[in-house]
Amino acid sequence: MPRLLSSALSLVIILNGAAAARQNAPDVERRVEDLLKQLTIEEKIELLAGVDDFFVRPVPRLKLPRLKMADGPNGVRNFGPATAMPSGVAMAATWNPQRVESIGAEIGRDARAKGVHFLLGPGVNIYRAPMNGRNFEYMGEDPFLAARAAVAYVRGVQAQGVTATIKHFAANNSEFDRHNTDSVVDERTLREIYFPAFEAAVREARVGAIMSSYNFLNGEHASQNRHLMTEVAKQDWGFDGVMMSDWGGTYDGVAAVNAGQDLEMPGPRHTNAKNLLPAIEQGKVSVATIDDHVRRILRTAVRFGWYDREQTDLSIPRYNQQGRRVALEAAREAIVLLKNEGGVLPLDRKRVKSVAVVGPNAYPAVPMGGGSGRVEPFAAVSLLEGLSNALAQTANVYHHRGLPTLSELADATSFRTAAEGGEAGIRAEYFDNADLTGTPVITRTERRVNFRRQGGASFPEKTAGDRFTGFFTPKTAGEHDLFVESSGEDGGRFRLFVDDKLVLDNWTTHPAMVNQATLNLDARPHKIVLEHRGRSYWLGGRLALGITGRGGLIDPQARELAARSDAVVIAVGFDHETESEGADRTFRLPPGQDELIKEMLAANKNAVVVITSGGGVGMGEWVERAPAVVQAWYPGQEGGTALAEILLGDVNPSGRLPVTFERRLEDNPANYYPQPGTKRIVYGEGVFVGYRGYEKAGTRPLFPFGHGLSYTTFKYDNLAVKPARGGTFEVTFDVKNTGSRVGGDVAQVYVTPASAPVPRPAKELKGFSKVFLRPGETKRVTVTLDARAFSYYDVNSKSWRAEPGDYGVLVGRSSEQIELRGKATLSP
Repeated sequence: MPRLLSSALSLVIILNGAAAARQNAPDVERRVEDLLKQLTIEEKIELLAGVDDFFVRPVPRLKLPRLKMADGPNGVRNFGPATAMPSGVAMAATWNPQRVESIGAEIGRDARAKGVHFLLGPGVNIYRAPMNGRNFEYMGEDPFLAARAAVAYVRGVQAQGVTATIKHFAANNSEFDRHNTDSVVDERTLREIYFPAFEAAVREARVGAIMSSYNFLNGEHASQNRHLMTEVAKQDWGFDGVMMSDWGGTYDGVAAVNAGQDLEMPGPRHTNAKNLLPAIEQGKVSVATIDDHVRRILRTAVRFGWYDREQTDLSIPRYNQQGRRVALEAAREAIVLLKNEGGVLPLDRKRVKSVAVVGPNAYPAVPMGGGSGRVEPFAAVSLLEGLSNALAQTANVYHHRGLPTLSELADATSFRTAAEGGEAGIRAEYFDNADLTGTPVITRTERRVNFRRQGGASFPEKTAGDRFTGFFTPKTAGEHDLFVESSGEDGGRFRLFVDDKLVLDNWTTHPAMVNQATLNLDARPHKIVLEHRGRSYWLGGRLALGITGRGGLIDPQARELAARSDAVVIAVGFDHETESEGADRTFRLPPGQDELIKEMLAANKNAVVVITSGGGVGMGEWVERAPAVVQAWYPGQEGGTALAEILLGDVNPSGRLPVTFERRLEDNPANYYPQPGTKRIVYGEGVFVGYRGYEKAGTRPLFPFGHGLSYTTFKYDNLAVKPARGGTFEVTFDVKNTGSRVGGDVAQVYVTPASAPVPRPAKELKGFSKVFLRPGETKRVTVTLDARAFSYYDVNSKSWRAEPGDYGVLVGRSSEQIELRGKATLSP
């Protein structure tokens, strides 16, 4: 399917941007050296740190402009609304680099419309487990797929004269306590799993910038890790662009400069004259080191043409109609049909005259998760609006949220200050310190625990921690769900006690924006103590406590609408307040949603569950009873339209999972949390992450990597594997659409290893091709396997090595569904 570049104007922009990026290298270097000579040492140091949050300091006398940055990777977040594309994991779910490149091009155009020089994306950290709050920004669990998507994205952005910034380098695979955890990863695993997307972006797309990560890597902060930044990126891969810190991710200016960091963002907290001038005088930092960092900033500015033109291009509309079309096409290709029993989907317009759209994610639209990856579009289409618009002439579309909001649940939770008697409410003690020591500065009774920066109570000024003590009496005995909603890594630390027993513990880490537990409570007063420390307003400044009994949560009107409608669409999942940067999320769906799904399935057998999330969720309570399940990811601003088209069969789903969906969280192969009593997250699974780990353990997932259903059928045939030039192999085969609808399939090529002296996965993705076919049409597909496809990283020789022997070549529709088998033989 062709990339959507419809206007002559956009073509001119791309050509101009590409020309800037391809300036003659010797000319660029001569110009850089001339500029470098004119800078004083003080000016050089000033260039090594940002200014005003999102800018690189200008040098007016040398006509170096003030270089502007904006968050990505799902759109241009800062400086006003912009096109909200499907999230990074959704981009990967298209399995279509051409589509991803078109997304990058439109994000680059939006950046030019805003005068942005550095676009802070793509994000390519590997998906290890579903809890990571930023999984939605990243490009799945497989390094080969992530690399193909990353290269395409970078090329699209940089063709517009904007540099992409690939992030976060490296092994930033969780959000809880992200400034302090130490990712302990062996070198082979880094090279084979966590580096390839970065490496491909550098070697193939010549990405202009890399952003380091917050975490430690093998005992050193990533922003101070010389092996990572200098030895690997700059020396091994030949990276010649700007190595910048994440915001607030520099901890020692001298150490960072010596390790290879070129630019501290957002400002000169550590990388400044006060710290660096004495270090230079004392011989701790060389002038040559400073010059190399400055040279990289100047080189990037010259390479992308920022010296020679105004970066703001007023000819590009801020309200980007072309970008809207690309966002819609991308959402259509990203959405994955996970399950479809009994032909529930597509919904038949001739038979379905009423549809109930129920659930918290039905309306308003949920285009994106939270944090710096959240883009505010000019407008976004919800699932409710998409279906209602599509069925306006043929059916009635009804809507009900189905269950209360978290804020409403917190408001409805009644406490008393004593087990017997007392007053309504909960006793609150506010402290001037985060350790809750000493005498509270304020003591009072609060009606509830529901603090929100917008639309709720506010914490008292000049306080840093709080303790809430009260008694909750259930209306009836039985199972009760308890949740605590807290936002922000600096303000999300809490612990919850019930009857003096610790039930939820976020005191030292912040494992989830919304943490929940289920307890069996009898009908008597139960002592509740919530201790909370810190304040965070960037992600909303929220703290809420709710307790609700099972069985009475779902609104009866929602059940009635579902029962009397011809079909029900159940829209559940997370949103920007429950899945976000700055914290992780639970595997379990947010409070009440499992109960909602089960009640809707009981009310109507013609039901579809639509999930909004950045990865797998717990489906064990209801998935066997759900006839149809659709994974929407965060589908961007046009997601509601795309979902409606797929549910109604106007578009045949062609998205495929870029991650493995586990049946139970315990099945996941990753050692996700720190070792007890330490900050060390030991990546003990090594290279066996994702589907590699499930196959090693013999554990069958709920839905395998690469899985996705279609409304048509495909047949694979005539496999041939032949040696080609340069030590490569050509894998060719036929794909035929044997069904009655136009559709797209993703042919996935896996390689099984020959005998090797190190443990290797049973198979690994090494090629793929997305093919669109008319009914009855056959296409011959060719996938090339290069030397890396057969290799592992040999830590002894510090090189890629492929053992001689026979390698299996498998062609499949997922990591489990293999259709064709062949082999490639490597000679000694």
